[in-house]
Amino acid sequence: MTNSVEYKGNDKLLFGIILGVLAFWLFAQTTLNINVDMAKDLNMDVSMMNIAVSITALFSGIFIVVFGGLADKIGRMKLIRIGFYFSITGSLLVGLTPVGGGAAAVLILGRIFQGLSAAAIMPASLALVKTYWQGKERQRAISLWSMGSWGGSGFAALFGGLMVNVGWRWIFFSAAAISIIGLIMIKGTPESKAEGKEHNKNDYAGIVTFMLAMIGLQLLVTKGAQLGFTSVAGIILIAATLLFSILFIFIEKGKIGAFIDFKLFNNLIFTGATISNFLLNGTAGMLIVSLMLLQVGGNLSAQEAGMLTLGYAIAIVLFIRMGEKLLQRFGARKPMIWGSLIVGVAIFLLMFTNVMTETYKILAIIAYTLFGLGLAFYATPSTDAALSNLPEDQAGAGAGIYKMASSLGAALGVAISAGVFAAFNVGDHIQWLEGVLTFVGRQDNVVVRQAAIIGLGVNLMMIVMAILFIMITIPKSTGKAND
Repeated sequence: MTNSVEYKGNDKLLFGIILGVLAFWLFAQTTLNINVDMAKDLNMDVSMMNIAVSITALFSGIFIVVFGGLADKIGRMKLIRIGFYFSITGSLLVGLTPVGGGAAAVLILGRIFQGLSAAAIMPASLALVKTYWQGKERQRAISLWSMGSWGGSGFAALFGGLMVNVGWRWIFFSAAAISIIGLIMIKGTPESKAEGKEHNKNDYAGIVTFMLAMIGLQLLVTKGAQLGFTSVAGIILIAATLLFSILFIFIEKGKIGAFIDFKLFNNLIFTGATISNFLLNGTAGMLIVSLMLLQVGGNLSAQEAGMLTLGYAIAIVLFIRMGEKLLQRFGARKPMIWGSLIVGVAIFLLMFTNVMTETYKILAIIAYTLFGLGLAFYATPSTDAALSNLPEDQAGAGAGIYKMASSLGAALGVAISAGVFAAFNVGDHIQWLEGVLTFVGRQDNVVVRQAAIIGLGVNLMMIVMAILFIMITIPKSTGKAND
């Protein structure tokens, strides 16, 4: 193993890592837009497809802390390579999913491997950035890394929509190809581990109870309305989720070598950055609701809907370095708040589903662009605030928790938003909404438009909560270049 002082990160390593990040955020996340076409092609139930969409981020979130701690122990480069192997396997499974019988099993297995890939690559690569880059070079590396995650997610809907014409399977074959290229680019990089840290055995009890709690919650939000929350199955799901959540907290509290080290949350800045990161990523639900609305309620194709998100992608790529500059000038707090406010405005604009389709498309273009701008302002300051406040021997585990917040936030945000949208997209009109808004144009899709308002409203609540957490936990000077 080479000491971080002896080795300095270079762009070949950085861009190799970024390809691994893109395999998840750009390629795997296209399912937010192409899920309608995939479900038709594979003859899959919509609710089962919703599980396939969100399960990748769910498994990433479940295992990201495990792999982050493991990276500190066995080596960050080793975990990154394992992550690439997972990505290649998962992408090929999704691309080769058969039609009809067995489709759900193969697709979900492939999506799980894609989630495990992200769980391995993201915390290990962030810990590597903390170790092999310093000062402004680290902030640049974080900005470029963030382009892979936030920027990749920005292009995902557009990329997926464009690739539908070629064939959605080629998205995942391409993901396997870029993972192979990334694997080649990182070759020869010296290993990095946490120095002078005692490592305990893996906390299997904590991992299993956490996984069962999260799977129970995932099923509850995706299938709850369909099963009925007061049905026997619904009550069992609720009870199981609560039981495993309580067991997890009981097992982990004060435990040495715990799956999640709760002592990290004694650091208020790390806590605020992590929770707000969870909530900001939760607004990915905004994408699935609005894109489904445009396709189901507005009769747009996946490609047409995806094209509307172009401003989202461009704004992230153009302005994510601006987040870095704002961090250096103002510290982390202000750009994190500004970014969250801009995302809030974007969600609010999308809630005007009562207008004509052409008008809504214009609102969507503006909203998606603002969404990208807000995330660009938020990404680097938040990541730097979390990482710069971690001791070296906790870099992998802490980065794992921070990125767990990203993945679980995205998974639960998508699942909750899609679940709320599906629950209200049945039955009669919502009378109190019709008392507030007049729905012009077609009347046969009013229920869909009303359901979208409720689903988007959930995302707006997440933004309000994120801003409150930032204001309470992030001091004004955090992250300034002269600190």
